[in-house]
Amino acid sequence: MEEKYLPSRVEEKWQEFWEADKSFKAIEDRTKEKYYLLEMFPYPSGRIHMGHVRNYSIGDVIARYKRMKGFNVLHPMGWDAFGMPAENAAIQNKSHPAKWTYENIAYMRGQLKRLGLSYDWDRELATCNVEYYKWEQLIFLQMYEKGLAYKKVSSVNWCPKCETVLANEQVEDGCCWRCDSTVEQKELEQWSFRITDYAEELLEHTYKLPGWPERVLTMQRNWIGRSTGCEIDFPIEGHLAPIKVFTTRQDTLFGATFMSLAPEHPMALELTTPENMAAVTAFIEKVKKTDRIKRTAEDFEKEGVFTGSYCINPVTNRRMPVYLANFVLTDYGTGAVMVVPTHDQRDFEFARKYGIPMVVVIQPGGESLDPQTMTEAFTAEGIMVNSGSFDGLKSGAAKEHIADYLEKEGIGKKTVNYRLRDWGISRQRYWGNPIPMIYCDLCGVVPVPETDLPVVLPMDATFTGEGGNPLAKVDAFVNATCPQCGGAARRETDTMDTFVESSWYFLRYCCPDFVSGPLDKEKTEYWMSVDQYIGGIEHAVMHLLYARFFTKVLRDLGYCDIDEPFTNLLTQGMVIKDGSKMSKSKGNVVDPNALIEKYGADTARLFSLFAAPPEKDLDWSDQGVDGSFRFLNRVWKLVYDALPVIGNAGALDPARLTGEGKGLRRQVHKTIRKVTEDIEERFHFNTAIAAVMELVNTIQSFEPKNVPQNAPVVKEAIESVVMLLAPFVPHFTEELWSQLGNDNTLELAGWPAFDAAAAIDEELLVVVQVNGKLRGKLTVAAAASEDDVKGAALADERIKPFIEGKGVKKIVYVPGKLVNIVVG
Repeated sequence: MEEKYLPSRVEEKWQEFWEADKSFKAIEDRTKEKYYLLEMFPYPSGRIHMGHVRNYSIGDVIARYKRMKGFNVLHPMGWDAFGMPAENAAIQNKSHPAKWTYENIAYMRGQLKRLGLSYDWDRELATCNVEYYKWEQLIFLQMYEKGLAYKKVSSVNWCPKCETVLANEQVEDGCCWRCDSTVEQKELEQWSFRITDYAEELLEHTYKLPGWPERVLTMQRNWIGRSTGCEIDFPIEGHLAPIKVFTTRQDTLFGATFMSLAPEHPMALELTTPENMAAVTAFIEKVKKTDRIKRTAEDFEKEGVFTGSYCINPVTNRRMPVYLANFVLTDYGTGAVMVVPTHDQRDFEFARKYGIPMVVVIQPGGESLDPQTMTEAFTAEGIMVNSGSFDGLKSGAAKEHIADYLEKEGIGKKTVNYRLRDWGISRQRYWGNPIPMIYCDLCGVVPVPETDLPVVLPMDATFTGEGGNPLAKVDAFVNATCPQCGGAARRETDTMDTFVESSWYFLRYCCPDFVSGPLDKEKTEYWMSVDQYIGGIEHAVMHLLYARFFTKVLRDLGYCDIDEPFTNLLTQGMVIKDGSKMSKSKGNVVDPNALIEKYGADTARLFSLFAAPPEKDLDWSDQGVDGSFRFLNRVWKLVYDALPVIGNAGALDPARLTGEGKGLRRQVHKTIRKVTEDIEERFHFNTAIAAVMELVNTIQSFEPKNVPQNAPVVKEAIESVVMLLAPFVPHFTEELWSQLGNDNTLELAGWPAFDAAAAIDEELLVVVQVNGKLRGKLTVAAAASEDDVKGAALADERIKPFIEGKGVKKIVYVPGKLVNIVVG
């Protein structure tokens, strides 16, 4: 091997070795502690970007470190392969989504292998493969049988550009999460998963995930949105059935002066009188085009329209007008709101705008509110007034009393409400998992028999870009036979939301070749839960919530025994260049291929790991990349220059080391401790790498390193550098390890052992303060007593001028760090 560092040659050599050796193949071994490390699998878009490089390098450091520590590591990779971009590409390229997808997978697989990532490629899966999605169809049928999958007409988020439904979680600031088009409201019949059945458990278990970022847990808690209150029946004039209202403020019920319905409420048009119909229908159409998130924003203008109907306040018998209001959502509570203008700011603004009466029912202590002169709602706790037998109570205490009264009188009940809605999974697209249901004019909706699975996605669909679902135009797929009566029937042409596939792939990795069902329980019991999951925070209320839900469903179906899929979660930061996230539209993209061609994969890995802690955004720096490359060359030269000296080094005997040798060994073991702690406890790879850089500097400045008797400690130092860098720059370190004369790989060599005795300082540098101000520094023996250190501080000639004649009141000693002399 030439002494010059040639990344391409080194990296190609070791990638070939790892592949032939199957170095990273994971096999269940109950004699070893397992460690399941997983990064969120990618969509095969065609090319990896620097965000991928960073994300997967972070995971690879942890996987390689854990292997060196003796863990049985599972580190798989696969492809989230269904989705609309493939369909759009097929239209643009006059191709087929499958062809586009599999070509991209092949290219991206090559890119990932070129990075030297330690994946068990034998477990690779693609969600568009029928061997994967057939099991998902089985799970769907079992969920249908248990009532967890159902179909109903509902108001849905519709993306006109993608021509498909979006879940609430997929609407971002009123726009499609994928294409940024403005989302509209549309009435559609669609399939949903009853995630609301698991709302309480999903919420409760967020308090049992100490390894998750609190920010993600808070986002999920807010999205689930548990509210405790009352459901109250309000009779409607001229109608037999009342309208049910959910409120968390039953203490203000006596002050309700009108009702607001969501424009999408099923009774909105039924309650509208003929003279108000034109205004109401125009209002409904206007609201349909308004972003749902904006409708509930505090600064959004509150608008409404009178239906012409009235309801009756069940405790005051007050006749209350019924309005439609743009700030009421049909999928929160009951879609109907009792409006109390004096004690809710939004209601206050609405009532003032439309001239609706106000009644004060909670007064602040020592003050009397007048509805005529109020300039804002009073929302704090106070004393109940104008509330019948509840007058004089504190409003907080009155909530429980009024709730009991409502239940006793049969006009309401205590209830818990959730902001979380059921997960609509129907997508009007071709490139997805077919929903295994059949429609028969005689038998209705009929599930495909399990024996007839899989329902295979046909490969002969035509992609014209003219709109509509291409799958619905494939007659051979659509036309079916009813499993019950044998008559002519039609297949469901909606496909499943691609988030369904990513909700259980981590379980399938445990048993990708299992042919008897979705999961091999024995293997999932060994590997699950995922010990460390890595991905972006943008998935907090989509993928991460759905995955938690699906895991609980699979548990209840008997496929696994775990409650939560991911023990620890790391949300990595973005890669920033020129002040913004890398993107093609901004022209600030760095091509990983070009970077690897010029510097090698290890330099790309090292820079992405050194430039910032994993959870922070990384600012791209060409100079930083070049600096990482120069550092690797320094280490390379250091090793080759030392080979003649350390090649014949004998065994290290710490007792025979002199002062300088002891100092070098002390730095080695301090570095081992530092790097181990930074990886193990904090994933602070940047400071771990910095510590190794400091050790390299120490070795280079170690003057007697060419003296034969120092060869053993120099060898230990250089081997430690190579071993500590191994998880970060694996090709580079494997090559140096072999050049150092080792027959085994670094993974088999293990993580360097830490010698606590060697890391103890013989001398300490102690800061001396007088009245809190720095006045000097002392070098003292590490074994010096507290009294010795204090005495040395008082006797130091540099300190005496600051204390003479002033009287020492006390001396504070922070062991090994600081002495503060208080005088005066």
